[in-house]
Amino acid sequence: MSENVLSQSQVEVKMGFNPKGLGIAVLVGLLIWVIPTPADLSVRAWNMLALFVATIVAIVAKAMSMGAATLVALVISGLTGLTPIKAKADDVAMLSGFANGTIWLIGIAMFLSRAVIKTGLGKRIALFFVEKLGNRMMGVAYGIAIADLIIAPGIPSASARGGGIMYPIMQSIADAYDSKPGPTAKRAGAFLALVVSQIDTIVCTMFLTAMAGNPLIAELAASQGIQISWMTWFLGAIVPGVACLFILPYLLYLIYPPELKHTPKMAEMAKEELKHMGKMSKAEWILALDFILLLFLWTVGDLAFGISATVSAFIGLTILLLSNIMTWKNIVSETTAWDTMFWFSVLVMMATALNKYGAIAWISTHISESIGSFSWPVAFTILVLVYFYTRYFFASAMAHISAMYLAFLAAAIAVGTPPMLAAVGLGYTSTLSMSLTQYAGGPGPALFGSGYNSAGQWWSVSFIMSIFSLIIWFGLGGAWMKLLGWW
Repeated sequence: MSENVLSQSQVEVKMGFNPKGLGIAVLVGLLIWVIPTPADLSVRAWNMLALFVATIVAIVAKAMSMGAATLVALVISGLTGLTPIKAKADDVAMLSGFANGTIWLIGIAMFLSRAVIKTGLGKRIALFFVEKLGNRMMGVAYGIAIADLIIAPGIPSASARGGGIMYPIMQSIADAYDSKPGPTAKRAGAFLALVVSQIDTIVCTMFLTAMAGNPLIAELAASQGIQISWMTWFLGAIVPGVACLFILPYLLYLIYPPELKHTPKMAEMAKEELKHMGKMSKAEWILALDFILLLFLWTVGDLAFGISATVSAFIGLTILLLSNIMTWKNIVSETTAWDTMFWFSVLVMMATALNKYGAIAWISTHISESIGSFSWPVAFTILVLVYFYTRYFFASAMAHISAMYLAFLAAAIAVGTPPMLAAVGLGYTSTLSMSLTQYAGGPGPALFGSGYNSAGQWWSVSFIMSIFSLIIWFGLGGAWMKLLGWW
């Protein structure tokens, strides 16, 4: 999604084929498959679980690109009859995921995000706020936060925003003050790399369309009868999200302070860069108005006009095509979006099959039994903490969500957690955990790769920040959701 930084999918594609990783995935799948099927589970459900776990292991072990791994799983599920091409009443169709509206929503949003980068509108917005607030280091942080908040609903890629737009600006600030990896890292670069990561994570959590994993969460929640619309997601996240954007950058400033506090060069640099870019082009104005229209439709379109979020996204894309801001060639060549749509479709199909065949209910029953002696608030807290900190073992948000979200959601509901609170609480947790490590997704690999922070610094500071983040989201956020009537 970016000229400067490879997205998660592009990095995986470049890695190619990893025989060792594939061998581990196959071995894990076979070990599960040869174990006798539990008496309270069907053979088909057990076999589907074996295939699903093997697929997730292949993704985590980087046996091959995510698209290739899911393609292999798709073929196996079809050949073995686990998901036939023509499904009967008790089956899940092999290609059912490709007809899913949520998948098209995220794909089209990724096409739209290309226009934001192509026209320079995203960079212009970021530079504008850095110019206005950039005389102090904290002002730079808040400027980045506001800019990210504005463009996030239409760019469902943390890598594109944090890596493609914010990272070059952050690098320019560090360079302007001669902050380089090594002895001068803490002058500016070390703080900025971590603050961009934290901000991007918060913003990803605030909008359904800010990250590809969020619509997957909404789709998985729907399989449990819980409907999460764009507005529902945003409404639950607005209060804790805004609080985090104000509080966490300042806490990071206190915990891991930059040596430089005043940065007048940065405001001047941003002003000069904006002057060099010139006035907003016609394409930028059209894109900005299109963006406003999309936000309006995503917010009230379904309730007021009966227009779904996916249809709204199609409308936004059509406007860009008719105005020639995007061409069909641009859309066809957006390989990251098509790649995401493919593996997204397969993972949704497999998760649907696991749920329909009874595997999810079986797993959630065992999880809920282990914590069933606690009241639901305590049990849900345990589930959230386990779900959050197991992210250390995953280098992919999609792998983490696909492997654990549905089972933990079902377990949370089974112990008495109000369904909407369970769905959005675990959903927000899925994204918030992205900032824990430099490899957990989003712009982390690029920001950490700049060399300003050691792994120990990144992990220790991020762990401290994660505690405050969870307190805000489930303390203040929990009270807000109580007012919304979600529990």
